[in-house]
Amino acid sequence: MSRAQVELLTRAGCAVCETMRAQLTALAAELDFDLRSTDVDAAAAAGDAALRAEFGDRLPVVLLDGREHSYWDLDEPRLRADLAARG
Repeated sequence: MSRAQVELLTRAGCAVCETMRAQLTALAAELDFDLRSTDVDAAAAAGDAALRAEFGDRLPVVLLDGREHSYWDLDEPRLRADLAARG
């Protein structure tokens, strides 16, 4: 099975986003998933406004394999369980 893909949706100047990025970075090393971060405002400026339209009012948002997993706060126990369930 391929590695889990975790995406953090953020925006510049979001202190909560930075805290969550640090948490996810540590977990990525421990739990072996790919982590990427997307600034929804930068994506919108580049022509893809869909993420900002859908998630922009509740950042940060964590997507697991492209699906919304949690927002505002990292649900670490749930993330651990969902990653373990992948197999």
